[in-house]
This record gives sequence, C-alpha cells and structure tokens, in this order.
Amino acid sequence: MSEELALLQTLKKQLKVRGLTYADVAQYIALSEASVKRLFSEGNISVRRLEMICQLLSITLTDLVMIAQLEQTQITHLTFEQEQQMVANESLLLVSVCVIDGYDFNEIVAQYRVSETELIQHLAHLDRLKIIDLQPQNRIKLLISPSFSWLANGPIQQYFQGHIKEEFFKSQFKESTEKLLVINGLLSDASNNEFQQEMQQLINKFATLKKNEQKVSMDNKHGTTLVVAMRQWTASLFAEKTRN
Repeated sequence: MSEELALLQTLKKQLKVRGLTYADVAQYIALSEASVKRLFSEGNISVRRLEMICQLLSITLTDLVMIAQLEQTQITHLTFEQEQQMVANESLLLVSVCVIDGYDFNEIVAQYRVSETELIQHLAHLDRLKIIDLQPQNRIKLLISPSFSWLANGPIQQYFQGHIKEEFFKSQFKESTEKLLVINGLLSDASNNEFQQEMQQLINKFATLKKNEQKVSMDNKHGTTLVVAMRQWTASLFAEKTRN
C-alpha cells in the first residue's frame, strides 16, 4: 500500500471512530458533500485540507502520519467472531482488558484468580490474534494501534453495556475520585457537532495520561472508567406530553 493510500485509509478510520461523516467534513471545510466524496475516492487531498480535516478530528497532521505508520503493523480492531470468542470466555476477556491496560504477567497473577497455566493459555490466544507479542519469560508486548477500539455495538460493547452499565451508575458519585455531571438544553446540529469535538479532546487527554503513566507502579494506579455520552433525546415523561 502506498503512503498516500495508507494515510487516506487512516483518515477514513479516524472519522469513523469519531462517528463523523462526509457531510460533517463538507460542512467543516466548506465544500459540498459530493466534492468531499470525490476527494476521498480520488485520493487527491491537498495538505491544507488534510490539516483542516485533522482539526475536525482534534489531531495534528503529524499525529495522522504517525497513526498511519503504526496501523501498517498494528491492528485497530478485532473481527466480530474474535470478539465473540472473548465474550464466551470471561477469563480471556479479563486478561485481554488487563493487557490492554498495561498489566504484566506477574501483576495479573497477583491481582486476579487466574493460574499461571491458564494465563499463559490466554496470552497465547492473544498472541495468535496479534493483540500482543508473547515474548520469553512471559513478557508481554502490546501490538494494538493507538486507535484500537472494540467494534461499535459488537459483542464486547454489548457485553459491557449489559453487565457493567447498571453497576457503574449505582454509585452516588460523592467521593473525591468520582464525578457525575448532567446537563440538558436545546442545541443546533452545528453546536452539537462542536461539543462532540470537545468530548473527543477529553478522551484524547485521558488516553495521553494513561500512556504517560505506563511506568508508574500498579500500587499507585487505580482502575478508572470515564463515560462521556451525548445524544439528541427527550425523556419519555416529556415525549408523552408532546403534542403531535
């Protein structure tokens, strides 16, 4: 694959990950949707327009190039069938999440009820999926791309929504380490899109902090979950009272 084609494919993936369409790009760079589709199909995008689309994605052009280079050797997602395998084996799913979060072999054994034999089997499975490179002395080298994500509405996302969502929101969010903010109001599509970009920057910040703390000992880190959501939605209480 040529460098230009790899860069373009990466750009498309980044748009998809953020839920952005050609229409969103067209609005942002002041072109018609048909013109944007033609730019992507022909692969003839100027550096200036690439930079503008990167701004929409809340990344730099340098970031895009680096992601493209990594994605030529690193996976960005699993197949539907591979995710199904993980959901069918909760122990494998646990190990998968741990290695993605940066745990090493001994840290997994120390924290969870997983035998060394069982853990080696799961790591070998992840090695075959190219999520990790299982090295001598059970060292784990993570191979996934920085833009790796579970499939949208795929088996793992459905699993967590079905099993974790209710547990997560049982908290009163009163502790110093937790916060819940809820706000509602009327926004135009343009304002909605602008705020979604701000949300993506927040996610990028979380990912950067996580990466920067890879060398911090596990004793000084704590499992932390961030949920950022936004949708055009009206509570049923109000919807039922709306005049048709």
